[in-house]
Amino acid sequence: MTAQALISKVPGRAIPVRGNDIDTDRIIPARFLRCVVFDGLGEHAFEDDRLGLKAKGQQHPFDMAQYQGAGILFVNKNFGCGSSREHAPQAILRWGIKAIVGESFAEIFFGNCVSLGIPCFTGGEEVLSRLQAAAEKSPQAAWTLDVEAGRIDGPISESVALPAGPKSQFLSGGWNSLNELLTQIPAIERVAASLPYVSGW
Repeated sequence: MTAQALISKVPGRAIPVRGNDIDTDRIIPARFLRCVVFDGLGEHAFEDDRLGLKAKGQQHPFDMAQYQGAGILFVNKNFGCGSSREHAPQAILRWGIKAIVGESFAEIFFGNCVSLGIPCFTGGEEVLSRLQAAAEKSPQAAWTLDVEAGRIDGPISESVALPAGPKSQFLSGGWNSLNELLTQIPAIERVAASLPYVSGW
């Protein structure tokens, strides 16, 4: 059994991706859903958005040199909407993102992020505008997201919110569903032994 992974603070540089209603098809295009494992998804995060901007002679933040290695993502409203594919947070995680701060998140995307250990904090429109502007102005700046305090500190500091349930999961390690299952093996075995259709196997 692995140790419980407590997530109380997330340090890192920040990357801003502006725009409302960025759906999971944009986060990871459907053609990449055929993968058997998630390992290579990070390089394809926002692939079509990146290619579209490149064709216009522009760059997506995920392609900009100054944001490579960033670990905290600043987004806007309804991030992760659309289909419920787990590939979207997997792609973001494997690109290097360890936490997201946005105005709001699609519910299933939020839940998938929790199960991967990615805290998704929310802040108001003005809060995210300030955070994104600060990340654009100082892309090499260090930030720290404090899960327990509900604050993000860097070139500027802002209060951000996370529901009590997910916050407790991150602070206790309960976000890791596999670990939660493994800690209950004795109880699972007791129940299995009492079931006639299992005990005969």
